[in-house]
Amino acid sequence: MASTSPLAKNSPIIIVGAGIFGLSTSIHLAQRGYTNITVFDKQPYHETLYSYDAGCDSASSDINKIVRSAYGSQTEYQDLSTEALSAWAAWNEELKTSSSQDGSEDALPPGMTPHDAFFIPNGHLTCSDAETLPDFERATVENMESAGHHGTQLMNNEQQDIKLASDKGMEYALQPFAKNVLGVLDTTGGFVLADKACRFALHKAKRLSVRFILGPESGRFTSFTYRASTSTSTSTNNIIAGITTADGKSHPAALTILCCGGWTPSLLPSLDSLCETTAGSVFMLRIPESSPLRKRFHHSRFPSWSFNMRDHGAEGGLYGFPVDENGVLKIGYRGTKYTNPQAQSDGQERSVPATKWSGSDTITQVPQQAHKVVTRFLEEYLPELGNSGIHISETRLCWYTDSFDNHYVIDRVPLYQGLMCATGGSGHAFKFLPSIGNWVVDVIEGVGLERPAIKAWRWRSLQEDEEPLNKLMEGSQGPRSLWNVPLVLV
Repeated sequence: MASTSPLAKNSPIIIVGAGIFGLSTSIHLAQRGYTNITVFDKQPYHETLYSYDAGCDSASSDINKIVRSAYGSQTEYQDLSTEALSAWAAWNEELKTSSSQDGSEDALPPGMTPHDAFFIPNGHLTCSDAETLPDFERATVENMESAGHHGTQLMNNEQQDIKLASDKGMEYALQPFAKNVLGVLDTTGGFVLADKACRFALHKAKRLSVRFILGPESGRFTSFTYRASTSTSTSTNNIIAGITTADGKSHPAALTILCCGGWTPSLLPSLDSLCETTAGSVFMLRIPESSPLRKRFHHSRFPSWSFNMRDHGAEGGLYGFPVDENGVLKIGYRGTKYTNPQAQSDGQERSVPATKWSGSDTITQVPQQAHKVVTRFLEEYLPELGNSGIHISETRLCWYTDSFDNHYVIDRVPLYQGLMCATGGSGHAFKFLPSIGNWVVDVIEGVGLERPAIKAWRWRSLQEDEEPLNKLMEGSQGPRSLWNVPLVLV
C-alpha cells in the first residue's frame, strides 16, 4: 500500500463514479469532516433516478440486490455484512423520520415517502440440488454461530431449524420452489431496492454538502491531469493533479478516486490481470396485477435466493428475488461471466460494458447458455409461471468488475501519487452501500490497515502457485467473449 501525506480536511477530493462505491465514499468523507468533495458521473442520475429504463447502465442501477450474511469461511465479509445490516436499518429509520424531523421541501429524495424502505429483511435462501449440504453452507452456519449470531442460519432439512423458522414467521422461505432444495436460510438477509437506495444515498450526500457534477459532457471523465514532481526522492512516476471532463474543463484535486464500476479497468490499465469487466445475464418476468402469483411471490411469502452457485460451473450460478411493486420477477445468471474485449489505444484488449444504451449490436440479446439454464430452472422449480402464461419478457446484461480472487480493490494505485481506486465488487458489493465508504476513508487516512478485509483489498497480483477464482484477460478469442458465444433474442 503506497504511503502518502495526510489530506487536509479542505483538500479538494474528486470521486469519479456515482455508483455504490462513489456514493458511500462521498458520504463518509463528508461525515469525517472533509469539506471539498466533488463526484463526477456521465449519468444524470438526478434526472434518471438510477433507472435502467431511463438510460442508467451501471450495475448499481437496478431494481434489487441481495443482502446476506452467508459467506462461508470468508468471515471478513460476514463481519462487514453484520455492520451493513445495522446501517441499512438506520437508513430505513432515517427515511421514515426525515420528513417529521425536517420540514423542508427537500427532506426526502424525489418521489420517495416516509413509507418507503430500502432493505426488506425477508430472508435469503442459499440452496442447491445436492444431496448433502455443501461445505460453503456448513461453514456459514459454523462461523455465524461462532460469531454469536445464534439461530440465524437455518438448515431447511433439520426439524429444529424448521421450527425456528416457523417461530420467526419465515417458514415460507425454507422451500419456496415446486421442487425441494437443500440449503440454509439466512434469516438476517433479504434484499434492497437498489435504485431507491442509490437515490437516497445521492440525496444524503448532497445534504452533507457533497458537490455532484452529472451528465454526459460536464460529468464524463476523459483523462487525468498531471503535475511534475518537484522532489527527486519521490517513488512515483506520475502525480495526478485532477481530471478533465468531456466539456474540456479541468478539475484540480489533491486526491482522485476512481469508482467507475464496469468502466474502471478500461480507464485504469494498471488493473490489467487484477480486475476485468464481466457481464451477468438478467431475466425479467412480468406478473400481471390481476394474477394470484403476485401474492405467491410477494416478499412476505417468497425470499431472495441463490441456487447452485458453487461447483456447477456454467450449469449453475442462479439467483433471484420476490416480485417487485411493478410486478417484475427478476432472475440472474452468473454461471459464466461474459466479457466484451475491445482493442484500446495502447494495443491491449480490455473488456468494456456493452449495454442497451452503449450502441452495441448485442444489446437486445443474451448468451444462449444463460437462457438455457434459466429456462430449465423455471420449468423445473417455478412451473406455475409458465403454466399461467408468464414467460421471460425482458433481458439485459449487467456489467460488474471481477477481481481474480473476488476480493475488492480499495487502495492507492502503485506508481501514481494522488490516485486511488475502489472497485472489483465481483457481484457482491451493493449490500455494503451504507458502510463500505467508511472503510475507504480508513484506507485514505491509513487507519487499521492490518485488518483482514483491508489487507485482502490491497493492490496485488496473482502468484504463480495461486489458482484464480476468476480467469481474467482471455481476450477476444476467449471462450467467454460475447463474440464467441451463441446469443438469443428473447
